[in-house]
Parts: sequence; C-alpha cells; structure tokens
Amino acid sequence: MITKEEVEHLAKLARLGLTEKEMKEIQKDLSLILDYFNLLKEINTEGIEPTSHPILTKPYLRKDEVLKSPSEKIQKLIEMAPQKEKGYIKVKSIL
Repeated sequence: MITKEEVEHLAKLARLGLTEKEMKEIQKDLSLILDYFNLLKEINTEGIEPTSHPILTKPYLRKDEVLKSPSEKIQKLIEMAPQKEKGYIKVKSIL
C-alpha cells in the first residue's frame, strides 16, 4: 500500500491542496492501481509479439489519382456560376 507521505509528496508535486479525507481516498485509489499493475506483471507474455495497436487496421486513404475531367457535380456547379472562363468560375479580383 502506498504511504501517506508518498501521497503528500505526489500532491505537492502536482500542486494539489488535499484534505485529510481526500488524502485517504487517493491513497486507497493509488494503492488499487499499483496492485493492478503488479497483477499485470505476473502475466506470462513469453512468445507474444509486441503491438502498437490492439486492433489490426488498414489505412483508410484512397489512392491519390489525377482526374482527367471534372466530375458531373463539379461541372454542374461551374455551369450554374454567373461568370465562367475556360472551365473555371470567374470572380472579381480582390487586389
């Protein structure tokens, strides 16, 4: 079990002002957490490959491909523009 002095030291490092009741609660909670880590240390992991993520995932990115012509949606938007030039929407210069 973690000692009261260790909890006080951690509270001081974290700049926490704790009451006696809070100290006892945190002492109990930290002890449970450390006991759980000690339990995990007992697990035999011999022959198990380390992983960076528990779920095997594939990248969800599509291939970066150049489109030869605008899609139908883009073409319809350009057609609805009040002014257009060479397949682009023409706007006033802001400079």
